[in-house]
Amino acid sequence: MSEPASPPTDPPGDDAAGPDSAGHDSAGHDSAGHDSAGDALRRLDAALLQLEAAVARRLEAEANPADVEAERAIMAEDRARLAAALDAASARLAEVETVADTVGRRLERAIGTVEGVLGRPDP
Repeated sequence: MSEPASPPTDPPGDDAAGPDSAGHDSAGHDSAGHDSAGDALRRLDAALLQLEAAVARRLEAEANPADVEAERAIMAEDRARLAAALDAASARLAEVETVADTVGRRLERAIGTVEGVLGRPDP
């Protein structure tokens, strides 16, 4: 078997050639001087830590089914409470819209009356 070819290396001192089309110089830094590969590795590490934490939570939840059922009951209560609050807010919004329409019509009539008194023609 032959070894895979290593990527070509830039000759020393070639960094002055400027950034490539992605804004990175030959050392892997972007035009602002950030190490994009290092940033990517840090983001990958953070994502892996989040994944490990999620897996641990999932395994813990599966190990304690009573806790899962209690959590489901709490979530169902929260959902019912939120649904009732949403219904109340929707009813209040409909009421406010009705009042706003009524006020708008009355305001238009008042403007017409004032314009009639002042002798201005309607636009």
